[in-house]
Amino acid sequence: MTSQEIRQKFLDYFKSKEHLIVPSAPIVLKDDPTLMFSNSGMTQFKDYFLGYKEPKAPRIADTQKCLRVSGKHNDLDDVGRDTYHHTMFEMLGNWSFGDYFKKDAIAFAWELLTEVYGIPKENLYVTIFEGDASENLERDQDAYDFWKSHISEDRIINGNKKDNFWEMGASGPCGPCSEIHVDLRTPEEKAKISGLELVNNDHPQVVEVWNLVFMEFNRKADGSLEKLPAQHVDTGMGFERLCMALQGKSSNYDTDVFTPLIAKVEELSGKKYTGILKDEKDIAIRVVVDHIRAVSFAIADGQLPSSGGAGYVIRRILRRGVSYSYRFLDMKEPFLYKLVAVLQEQMGKFFPELEKQGALVTEVIKSEEESFLNKIENGLIRVEKLIQQTIESNLKVLPSDEVFELYDTYGFPNDLTRIIAEEKGLTIDEAGFEARKKEQQDRSRGGAEQKVHDWVILEEKAENFVGYDQLESETYITRYRKIENKDGEFYQVVLSETPFYPDGGGQVGDKGLLENATESFEVLETKKENGLIISLINGLPKDAGAVFYAKVNAAERKNSQANHSVTHLLHEALREVLGTHVEQKGSYVGPDYLRFDFSHFNKMTEEELALVENKVNAKIKESIALQEFRSIPIQEALDKGAMALFGEKYGDNVRMIQFGSSKELCGGTHVKNTSEIGHFKILSESSAAAGIRRIEAISGDESEKYFKNLEKQVAELSQLLKSKDIIRSIEKLMEENASLKSEVEAFKKEKAKGEIGDWKNAYEQKSDKQLLVKKTSLDAGSVKDIVFQLKREIPTSVTIILSDADGKPMITVGVSDDLAANYQAGTIVKDLAKEIQGGGGGNPGFATAGGKNLDGLENAYQKALNI
Repeated sequence: MTSQEIRQKFLDYFKSKEHLIVPSAPIVLKDDPTLMFSNSGMTQFKDYFLGYKEPKAPRIADTQKCLRVSGKHNDLDDVGRDTYHHTMFEMLGNWSFGDYFKKDAIAFAWELLTEVYGIPKENLYVTIFEGDASENLERDQDAYDFWKSHISEDRIINGNKKDNFWEMGASGPCGPCSEIHVDLRTPEEKAKISGLELVNNDHPQVVEVWNLVFMEFNRKADGSLEKLPAQHVDTGMGFERLCMALQGKSSNYDTDVFTPLIAKVEELSGKKYTGILKDEKDIAIRVVVDHIRAVSFAIADGQLPSSGGAGYVIRRILRRGVSYSYRFLDMKEPFLYKLVAVLQEQMGKFFPELEKQGALVTEVIKSEEESFLNKIENGLIRVEKLIQQTIESNLKVLPSDEVFELYDTYGFPNDLTRIIAEEKGLTIDEAGFEARKKEQQDRSRGGAEQKVHDWVILEEKAENFVGYDQLESETYITRYRKIENKDGEFYQVVLSETPFYPDGGGQVGDKGLLENATESFEVLETKKENGLIISLINGLPKDAGAVFYAKVNAAERKNSQANHSVTHLLHEALREVLGTHVEQKGSYVGPDYLRFDFSHFNKMTEEELALVENKVNAKIKESIALQEFRSIPIQEALDKGAMALFGEKYGDNVRMIQFGSSKELCGGTHVKNTSEIGHFKILSESSAAAGIRRIEAISGDESEKYFKNLEKQVAELSQLLKSKDIIRSIEKLMEENASLKSEVEAFKKEKAKGEIGDWKNAYEQKSDKQLLVKKTSLDAGSVKDIVFQLKREIPTSVTIILSDADGKPMITVGVSDDLAANYQAGTIVKDLAKEIQGGGGGNPGFATAGGKNLDGLENAYQKALNI
């Protein structure tokens, strides 16, 4: 049975059991502050469990893309070193929202595994929750009794809270679970020891294949448990492990989920995969084929590699794959990007985003590979220098500061530094490195860490967002919770009626006031979490249940929605000018400016930018009225020509915004007429990532300020130049400046010629070598020319020039070729640079260093005389 058939049989089975089959949610989460990525099948259904949203159907089934590389659920370091851990994996799941519970969930699972898939019953074991006295949780007797009708009691195992009480995170939906384990060992192995003893003991052939979670509780922020409004079923079956069981393999990597990718790696690298666990070559191949899946799906869902947040995680996964292939597969050129086509062929049918975004995914991965391979090459040079300095200092351990700098600043893997050091008989300061790494992590977390208390619910009421139609509303608080962070204590509130638009769709959340006759609070930000619009205020009302007036900051909203509307016009104009391959890949819409990222592989020309800008401003001048379809079926919107963005999760009903021929699915706020935008001005166009360009622009009030400022600058220039013909005056100044520069350069050369003769006669004999230490005020370029001439003409010489040109200390060292093997210019200059509080480098024959302390040149001079 192929992996595609296995996946299809699962979906068909649950469709026959009256489950609605839904597509996978994006692997990257954009509206959940508690998670970066979908780390389980239930992530997209969390709001259903908490009662914030009504499910599409009481029974649902799907296959969900998951990523476990951060936070509590992190499998990254295990990937490649065993047969079953992965970063990206598929979770087959069936769900019941207040419909069936334990009895039916157990019966469905047993029937599918044993009758549809045909797994021998004697190969299966199940676990149930044994209870936990510390939380007053009793043994799951119901699950035990239901399992008894399917499997012998000696195959039902009690499991502790760690294994059999499932929690998504520190807070949120949770409940007891029942795991199904499969024993894949040979008959001979089973005869030696019972599978009963190997369940949940990390045996690679006795593995958990399915987890049936019975959602009954919500874990609150204070650690306590409360009953959910209804009982739910959340099951998750590891697709890759299921394929291993059904295809009779002993490793996930031996299934056809991975073998086509492995075959391609073998073809490209010339290395043969043997499946040996400890073999570094085989570990590298497993890492590569796992990581390419994770990175490809993340990029297809809209998350580009970057230097922070979720993007940093994706970049780290990709670089881990490149690092392993560089070290153990001898792949010095980009090649991971060539695996994307294989992945498309394998999974494109079930995950169309891979087909749609294939070109972008390929280009981004290739660019990231090229960049990191360059970092590795540059890092190797730095490592060799560091090793040489360590050896010269008679030390055996590479200092942690330098190793961490290589890792943090230059992206060079510390384990690669370790390997190279060990080849030279050295080690790295592991403890020091980890300490530096932790310090950095603590610093980066410090500003973001906060304590979130539990909600105090005043009224169970669905909030009503009125912000599309009004900027003020009478309201009251339905729930609140305290937030503590480095800036103090604040309160998040949910309002019965709120005009505050929450951060989302690229648009920043509204600010404003919450006030009545006796109290006033500043609304600092507005966000959306678990379906709730939450505003942050700078205090708690004395009477939290009192009536208030919510007032949006009208000026900021006006500018934000003008910028939002203009991004729609910009998107359309870009597609008209550059082609329909252009798709939005991210945006920022604030009151001050807008940023728009889009797929395009070339830098835009000045002509293209001007044409796009003109097209947008033409639409603004047309005074096109907004057509808002506030809630229409998504298919109807698509049939009307609306643009839907990959990586976004849309509901059955959507909001469509139309300005003439521009039609997009969007939840943001917008102008009522394009004339309200005023004027659109592009400030810059740049690269955001491989295959992604970025436009930054302004409109409305900011555009007006921009042109007023230009007028002011023109007037001031005209006054300074004493001419209204500014361009001609500047051209004249440039001509004069060029002439003066030419004269200065000629003067410098004449002066340098005069210096060379004096310097040649100033060398001191030091045993059989010659040393020149000289102070000068010549500029760096002149000094460099002289030093190169002297080191060619004066044999067995070391030349050290200390310059104070322009009031900045500079040290230049030249070593004649016949001495460069023993006297390294870079080593000399690094030592002398300490005196001027600076640093620098170069090659064995020539090196320079700049510094901060001009007075230190005298100490450097005296030190140089003693070389």
